[in-house]
Amino acid sequence: MENFHSSLFLLFLLLPLLVSCTERQVYIVYFGEHSGEKTLQQIEENHHSYLLSVKETEEDAKSSLVYSYKRTINGFAALLSPREASTLSKMEEVVSVFRSHPRKYEIHTTRSWEFAGVEEAIKKSENLKREDIWLKSSYGKDVVVGLLDNGVWPESKSFNDEGMAPVPKSWKGICQTGDEFNSSNCNNKIIGARYYIKGYEAYYGPLNRTLDYLSPRDKDGHGTHTSSTATGRRVDDISALGGFASGTASGGAPLARLAIYKVCWAVPGHGKEEGNTCFEEDMLAAIDDAVADGVDVLSISIGTSHPEPFNQDGIAIGALHAVKHNVVVACSAGNSGPAPSTLSNPAPWIITVAASSVDRIFSSPAVLGNGMKLPGQTVTPYKLRKKLYPLVYAGQVANLDVPKNLSGQCLPGTLSSKKANGKIVMCLRGNGTRVGKGMEVKRAGGIGFILGNSLANGDELVADAHILPATAVNYQNGLKIMDYIHSSKAPTAYIVPGRTVLDIKPAPFMAAFSSRGPSALSPDILKPDITAPGLNILAAWSEASSPTKLDADKRVVKYNILSGTSMSCPHISGASALLKAIHPHWSSAAIRSALITSAGLNNNQGSMITDASGNSADPFQFGGGHFRPAKAADPGLVYDASYMDYLLYLCSIGVKIDTTFTCPKHPMGPVNLNYPSLAVPNLRDSVTMVRTVTNVGGSKSTYFVSVKPPLGILVKIWPPILHFNRVGEKRSFTITVKVAVGGITGSVEKQKYGFGWYTWSDGIHNVRSPMAVSVA
Repeated sequence: MENFHSSLFLLFLLLPLLVSCTERQVYIVYFGEHSGEKTLQQIEENHHSYLLSVKETEEDAKSSLVYSYKRTINGFAALLSPREASTLSKMEEVVSVFRSHPRKYEIHTTRSWEFAGVEEAIKKSENLKREDIWLKSSYGKDVVVGLLDNGVWPESKSFNDEGMAPVPKSWKGICQTGDEFNSSNCNNKIIGARYYIKGYEAYYGPLNRTLDYLSPRDKDGHGTHTSSTATGRRVDDISALGGFASGTASGGAPLARLAIYKVCWAVPGHGKEEGNTCFEEDMLAAIDDAVADGVDVLSISIGTSHPEPFNQDGIAIGALHAVKHNVVVACSAGNSGPAPSTLSNPAPWIITVAASSVDRIFSSPAVLGNGMKLPGQTVTPYKLRKKLYPLVYAGQVANLDVPKNLSGQCLPGTLSSKKANGKIVMCLRGNGTRVGKGMEVKRAGGIGFILGNSLANGDELVADAHILPATAVNYQNGLKIMDYIHSSKAPTAYIVPGRTVLDIKPAPFMAAFSSRGPSALSPDILKPDITAPGLNILAAWSEASSPTKLDADKRVVKYNILSGTSMSCPHISGASALLKAIHPHWSSAAIRSALITSAGLNNNQGSMITDASGNSADPFQFGGGHFRPAKAADPGLVYDASYMDYLLYLCSIGVKIDTTFTCPKHPMGPVNLNYPSLAVPNLRDSVTMVRTVTNVGGSKSTYFVSVKPPLGILVKIWPPILHFNRVGEKRSFTITVKVAVGGITGSVEKQKYGFGWYTWSDGIHNVRSPMAVSVA
């Protein structure tokens, strides 16, 4: 009994320590800029001193340190208790302390670059010559694009270095070795490769090396896909899954150099189709290294549907430091559409990229027993014998214990093998993965399936590499199939094998999954910035991953078709590399401005770009419009912005991010950031803002302004004419936005946004800026 009481007393003594240990999580302590000239060792010692101030022992301080950011970012990541984090956050030198959050990347080529007007030869179109931006930029030669993702499959032909010059002497990066990855996997194309896993392992424990490679090698496929979309070499006679999307595969900047920063890893206990996770402390370490290594462009197809304040957002903090060093940062907007205010990566120093379609489909109609032939899409190589098969709705063949609202969605284990066997099953989009629904149909003995869109998905058809004969139909055609099933005594159907069809109209249209503005975090900045192809994009793939990522799918492919803003982001990264090659001295803001103000608003039918349901889209879906790299190379005017401008913007919204910078007592409003677009939320009467443009066109030019204001809003720009005498000359103007009076006022719905444009034109260039205004 005495021993029992002694043990109990000891437990009570240890309990606070045990609780403290279990509470320890990774926090990022951010200081802003490095102050003064210090060696890397001195910076790390300084970080250690802060840890020592809240830790009991020297050993505890050392063991708790995860990363010391000391190259371009000043801060560290460490295992801290909430109390320790709170103590550090109150220190005067500290900008912010925030807990690390794992982020799932947003899943957030042939044809797409041709569709965007990037062509190898000068072509004639309607008697107009269009210059080839590839030739003007030497295919992005020697521009370095850094990819934050989950690695690369270096053996892909898209990363061959044939004919490329040796690595530039200015490059300071390394080729980090590890599982199935050695120094020979880097070459004159892949000039750098690193991996970052300390944050992941602090959360999950040591990596299960059967799930992922402890190296820069990509086991998932996503990183290889995004890398080759941005910078892949031109590879002839490429197709996916036995003939789909055949042609010459190419990234946007085929002669750009590629640097890989693996920051995303397989989630323990989840199938590969569930995706990877990426930790902020790992991403910050990668950005810190990438900028010091010498990248020119950073492509980050990673995000979250719940954006954090800018001084607590690892990507935003890292991107700001990158932009200070004139690195262009492009990020995916996210895949949480079509709901409003869902976009991620809203920081004004980031190019935030939405996703839209190209003019190609993978046609696979569904033929019904009543003779009706309904369009569908697929990239499955599996085919049915040409005859009619019994057709059922999933809800009719679901197990009895499945809730009615889920019975039609073909979720794992929900279908009855007795009822589904030998039939084509109609499933509905909603919960679960699209390819997972096909897996459930196959498990239950179904011989094929039709995937029907929800109302929110509209006409957006994602072509998946299903593991059985299958096709996807839009919402309206899904309703027709359901009507046929319920009105026929013995419904039947046949799925026509898929084939590639080009020159589809209308295109582009916005993908329903693409996240939309307004920004919940910074409504004074119009986001997203631009849209690029992100629907059904073909690019290189990891041979360690099947095309569906399903464990039961044993197929190996070299190229695969994916959809997401993850796919549209590297299109902008590739385009930015081309612009960097043509205009090496342009700032990251100038490149963003050129892309936004030269973007297109019309589809290939000459009408306004629509959403996936056929309704006119707006700038909260596509920003400035669909990217046109060839026009962005000669934009006429650009809206430039510096690191100091971003600090002043942060002052205006009350965010502290740099302890070395003192905010003015009366900072200008956030709408005065020199941005190439305009957002005015909750307008009460009128607001006047200033913009400045820099002439990058002809040495002597005169620009006239034209305005198409939002309904019920008056917009006045002064002066209405800008004269330039030399390249590089700047001119400022004011924009006054006012609620109209009289009868028009009644047409302005409170809190609802209206959209418009203002355009500067010299007869050659049309520098168009989108506007979004809501009335309080």
